[in-house]
Amino acid sequence: MNSNRNVLAGTLLGAAALWGATSISIAAAQGTTAAAPAAPAAPGAPGPHGWRHHHHGEGFLLSKLNLSAEQQASVKAIMTAARPQMKSLNEEMRTNSQKLRQTQPNDPNYTNVLAQVTQSNGSLHSQMITQREAVRAQVFKVLTPAQQTQLAALQAQMQARMQARMQARGAQPTAAQ
Repeated sequence: MNSNRNVLAGTLLGAAALWGATSISIAAAQGTTAAAPAAPAAPGAPGPHGWRHHHHGEGFLLSKLNLSAEQQASVKAIMTAARPQMKSLNEEMRTNSQKLRQTQPNDPNYTNVLAQVTQSNGSLHSQMITQREAVRAQVFKVLTPAQQTQLAALQAQMQARMQARMQARGAQPTAAQ
C-alpha cells in the first residue's frame, strides 16, 4: 500500500516536473537567451517550511547554451508538437489520482480501484518517460557538438549541486527533538 502511494506520488511529481520543464523550454525557445535575459520575476511565496522552489530543468539549461534563432525555432516546434500528448498523459494521471482520493480505504471496492489506478499509472508513467526521452533526443539533435558537450557539463553541475543540497539536508538535525 505504501509503495503504491510512493509510485503514485513519484509519478505525479515527475509529470509536474516534466510539464514545468516543457514550459520553461518553450519560454527559452521563444527568445529568452543569455544575451537578452528576461526581467527578474518577483520571488514566489515561501513554501510551508520557508523554502522557495526553483525548478531548473532542461529548459533552463538550454537557455544557457546561446541557441541560434533557427535552433530556438526547432526546439519550440519540438515542444509544441509534444505538448498535446504530454498534456493528455498528465490529465489521465490526475484523473487516476482523483479517483483514488475519492475512494475511502474502508470502501469494499478500494482494493480494485487501487489495483486499477496502479496498473494504469504504471503504463502512463512508462509512456510519459518514453515521450519525454523522445523529445530530449530530438532537442539533442538540434544542438551542435559543442553545445551537446556544454549541456552535459551543465547537467553534471546541476546534479552535483542537487546531491550536495540533499546531503546538507540529511546532516541537519530535525527541529522536533
